[in-house]
Amino acid sequence: MKRVLKTVVMVLIITFGFAGCRTASVLNVPQQEIHIQKADKAVTQDDVFRAIAKAAGGLGWMIRKQGDGVAEVTLLVRDHKAVATINYTATDYSITYKSSSNLKYNESEQTIHKNYNGWIKNLDNSIKVQLSLL
Repeated sequence: MKRVLKTVVMVLIITFGFAGCRTASVLNVPQQEIHIQKADKAVTQDDVFRAIAKAAGGLGWMIRKQGDGVAEVTLLVRDHKAVATINYTATDYSITYKSSSNLKYNESEQTIHKNYNGWIKNLDNSIKVQLSLL
């Protein structure tokens, strides 16, 4: 009986220990310089927005222009929601966490479910690919 109890306790400790490992520091993508030049003219801010919109849409993010040089992207995955702000110019862009639901966001520790960071990395990589195609 003691052996069964010890096993159950160990399983619970391991389970709760791994549950805590699903969070990480919130990933924000700081200013990423754009070093692309079109053959016939310079890249414009509208070109950058179109590249961001194509990258985001291709990964299932919804995008909304918030103003000049500011877009908001939203990703819905099952019952999870991630929202980020993308600031952009003709020469750079950045991605910043805005809000989320069901992603274990902890404002005081600036941590979130690790899947959020994966989604942001994929978005950043996709933006870079789309910008390279300008």
